[in-house]
Amino acid sequence: MPSDDHLSELVEHHRKEVGERLRRLRTEAGLSQLALAERGGLDHRTVSRCENGRRAVSVDILARLAYALGIQPWQLLHDADSPRTRG
Repeated sequence: MPSDDHLSELVEHHRKEVGERLRRLRTEAGLSQLALAERGGLDHRTVSRCENGRRAVSVDILARLAYALGIQPWQLLHDADSPRTRG
């Protein structure tokens, strides 16, 4: 089991990965943060904070963002093309 410090680093790393993936998928879909927020019934600041890794993404927000992008929620957590690894 990782130490508390290492666990915090891992969580922050994954939060940033999700944010980067969200930004990439949003821009590939040709959507602004505001447009994505409106589609998902969210505030545009929530989308910004998620993309910047400043906000932990709840399951509810993850699902809203995914469906607004026309993808499955798991796709925000994991790139289908990348190998699965353990941190």
